[in-house]
Amino acid sequence: MHVFRYGIEHEVALVRTDGRFADFTDVAFEELQGVVDALPEDAADYPGLRIGDQGIKRKRWYVEGYERFDDGGGLVRCDPKGLEIRTRIHDSVEEAVAALREDQDLLDGALAAGDLRTCVVAFNPVRSDYAIEPPLNAWEEAHRQGSPEERTAHLHMLTYGPDLNLSAADLADPVDVARKLTHYSPWLVPLSFSSPFRDGVPWGGLSARTTLRTGARPAALVFLATEEGHVPSDPSLTQVARLPAEIGRIEFKAFDACPDPDLYGELLSLLTGLALDDTLPGRSTVPDAAAHRYVAQDGLAEDGVHRRTGDLIDVAARALAGRPADLERIEALRGRWERRWCPAVDLLARYEAGEVVAGLRRP
Repeated sequence: MHVFRYGIEHEVALVRTDGRFADFTDVAFEELQGVVDALPEDAADYPGLRIGDQGIKRKRWYVEGYERFDDGGGLVRCDPKGLEIRTRIHDSVEEAVAALREDQDLLDGALAAGDLRTCVVAFNPVRSDYAIEPPLNAWEEAHRQGSPEERTAHLHMLTYGPDLNLSAADLADPVDVARKLTHYSPWLVPLSFSSPFRDGVPWGGLSARTTLRTGARPAALVFLATEEGHVPSDPSLTQVARLPAEIGRIEFKAFDACPDPDLYGELLSLLTGLALDDTLPGRSTVPDAAAHRYVAQDGLAEDGVHRRTGDLIDVAARALAGRPADLERIEALRGRWERRWCPAVDLLARYEAGEVVAGLRRP
């Protein structure tokens, strides 16, 4: 039986205590870094977690944003969009979910004395543009052409989502799994939709994040030990691992941010089942942008999307035979699917009830 390991990277949006959405126009890097500085640093997190070139990612929590550099490549500033929580790599889904929940509680505690609070929404609900000001200098232009993801990095300033990571040392072909997940991504992502707002109002669909990013950004990414086996594509499907702990890791990057860590656990079990499956024929190197835009409108409320998502849940359940904990999570996910539910349904209901939701209140 394949032994999988798991990790979760969860992007957190922020609001002020007066209810305003707090983004790069409202929050300074130093304010958020002060929160991170108050959180514990654990040497046991390394070398499993990547610190990065600028040293910003020193803990399980860090400021997520867009970095600006001078003409020589020195860091000038980081425009923050929010915070990210990332778990270590764990031996089970349960451990990864529990770690995320614990670190979310620690973050909420660190924020409690100040003017910021966490919220979960997958697209900036009050603005649809992040302006790169001043324009990139020559060094930055060259740096941002280093990969498709660097070139489109400004898009993530508006979006919030997870990287759900899984790996198994004896998985025969992680690249093939990533291509499978990329192909079926349009019918996986509706289970997570949580971005029904745009420019201060409901935009008429369920995932503004999916509408904007998928196609320009990867749905799945696999980390390789070397350039051998690299698949040239735009957006990327493969990347050389930046540290040994990443080798063989498959990241699914197309889900919206989810308010309940248990939903991440259910989605990790779904991805595990699809990784184990040997019946699905579809493979794609890059995401189908048109299909993602289509499902982002109505999600599981559309009968065809609902049916195809249900088919994938069935496939995963068959492949997970003999894995009772995964099957229990799959059945919980099936219950959400049967109700045609996603987090956006609850966000819209609260908004219609007159509550403040992610900085918005119905006029």
